Amino acid sequence: MKAIIPVAGAGTKLRPHTYTQPKALIPLAGKTILSIIVDQLREAGITEFIFIIGYLGEKIQDYVEKNYPELNCHFINQNDRLGTGHAVELTKEIVGNDEVLIVLGDTIAEYDLKQIMEEPYSMLGVKKVDDPRNFGVAEVDENGFINRLVEKPAIPKSNMALVGIYKIKESAVLYSCLTKIIQTNEDQQDFNLTDALECMIQQGAKFKIFKVLNWFDCGKKETLLESNAILLKKFGGNIAEINPFQNTIIIPPVSIGEGCVIKNSVIGPNVAIGEYTTINHGIIKDSIIGAYSNLFEIVLNNSLIGNDAEVKGVSRNLNIGDNTAIDLGGSRS
Repeated sequence: MKAIIPVAGAGTKLRPHTYTQPKALIPLAGKTILSIIVDQLREAGITEFIFIIGYLGEKIQDYVEKNYPELNCHFINQNDRLGTGHAVELTKEIVGNDEVLIVLGDTIAEYDLKQIMEEPYSMLGVKKVDDPRNFGVAEVDENGFINRLVEKPAIPKSNMALVGIYKIKESAVLYSCLTKIIQTNEDQQDFNLTDALECMIQQGAKFKIFKVLNWFDCGKKETLLESNAILLKKFGGNIAEINPFQNTIIIPPVSIGEGCVIKNSVIGPNVAIGEYTTINHGIIKDSIIGAYSNLFEIVLNNSLIGNDAEVKGVSRNLNIGDNTAIDLGGSRS
């Protein structure tokens, strides 16, 4: 089985961070969004990956090649951002007739992947949501088979939202449907995958649902920080340094990258710090701090700080992108 991971989007809801960093490489619980997804698939035995890249795609390719040299990886550029359906259609020559697992590049969920791979049917991951109008929605019979799929229905007949994980057995039928939809709607600007899956159902393909245990939202700052806290508790955190930091209290769960210098500070709970970051006289909780950043005399809560940022002074809630310098101390006599 091949895995397809679309990561071509610009991640506009996470700006300013995604001006300089692809959304898939945003740090999360001591890893990145992408590495959590790839590790999960690799542990289930998948070794061939197709990454659909676009915005800042060279950074994703460099990251994957550096961190996963043992995997068989393909990189396809989606030059025109025309939706997930269009992105997947670009992979048809590599996939051929093989089964595929499609996982959207910002979808982190807990589920039994090995069991799903063994099922004789195509499978779609779902989660019950309070308001399904902003999702693809699955209408399901009493045996768990999908009768109909609708993208962002105005009047939903189901609260089973598609989470962005798709196991496709009949890949030839999928690509046939995608090609037909794209060729007959040439002026359309957004081709979603849900329409192609509904086309497959109309042609007789059998789909069953599987319910994910947890679905971690990484789409905006607030939910990213919530997911960071949950995943830190799940992973247990990680502190690269063997020796304790000088005059510093660590309150787990915390992840601290290698080469960090931390003095006179209180760190945690629910804090992830990238490598080679310096913190002096800081109190930080419920936050994500990027790599190669410098923070001095700072109080942070529910904050997201990018890579190579410098912050001086006192604050409580920040959202600062990469390569930024801020002095919150003001003028001093």
